[in-house]
Amino acid sequence: MGFVYILKNQKGGFYIGSTADLNRRVKQHLAENTFTTKRMKAFELVFSQEYRTLMEAKKIELKLKKLKRKDYIAKIVQDGFIKIKP
Repeated sequence: MGFVYILKNQKGGFYIGSTADLNRRVKQHLAENTFTTKRMKAFELVFSQEYRTLMEAKKIELKLKKLKRKDYIAKIVQDGFIKIKP
């Protein structure tokens, strides 16, 4: 099983990631053990979606990152699901 997750900071910036263990990964971010979110002070988990495999989750993560559209990411968070297929 895999997850795609989205973190949001106070300035409205998003971070998109994927993992097999969502709780562990969020704890790593909160403990500032990840380079990419260490600079992202005061963020929260605003979205997660489960997939059958980690590989599927990683494919979706890469597709979302290629979009680079803040409005599309905000819509995913608002709607509560990702429409993109792996």
